[in-house]
Amino acid sequence: MTKPNLVLVAQVGAPHGVQGEFKLLSFMDDPLSVLEHSPLLDVAGKPALVLTKARAHKGALLVFAEQAPDRTAAEKLKGLKLYVDRADLPDTDEEEYYVTDLIGMDVVDTSGNAVGKVVNVDNFGAGDLLDVKPLEGVSFYVPFTLAHVPEVHPAEGRIVVDLTGL
Repeated sequence: MTKPNLVLVAQVGAPHGVQGEFKLLSFMDDPLSVLEHSPLLDVAGKPALVLTKARAHKGALLVFAEQAPDRTAAEKLKGLKLYVDRADLPDTDEEEYYVTDLIGMDVVDTSGNAVGKVVNVDNFGAGDLLDVKPLEGVSFYVPFTLAHVPEVHPAEGRIVVDLTGL
């Protein structure tokens, strides 16, 4: 069996209550659609979590899973990153990307000069941010907006950023 091409779709957060419920950060366009994938996989592509129930709560989900019958079990899951095989997800539209596809891409400025690499994509509630590790120095964020990221070239593994005003 070959290892699936995995796409990060969620991450387990803190427990909520004493009956095994926990916070789940879903990276899906429709956060509840993560329930359509069962089981969710770990980074090795092995079954990790079967969600049984979910509800929206303060920008995340509160969920129950077969693997967390109580708070102690839910605490052990905290930080677990959950994946889905790309073959089980729809193809992306033009100018739509899976976070997994952006991580590792080269970043260049509008003149074509190397800036660094995308090491992560974060969202703290006000929109997606590219976490860029420059060739030298500390990482910085670039808002993932058309104004600051005018071009994304997945086939070339390259993102063009406009650093004006940052």
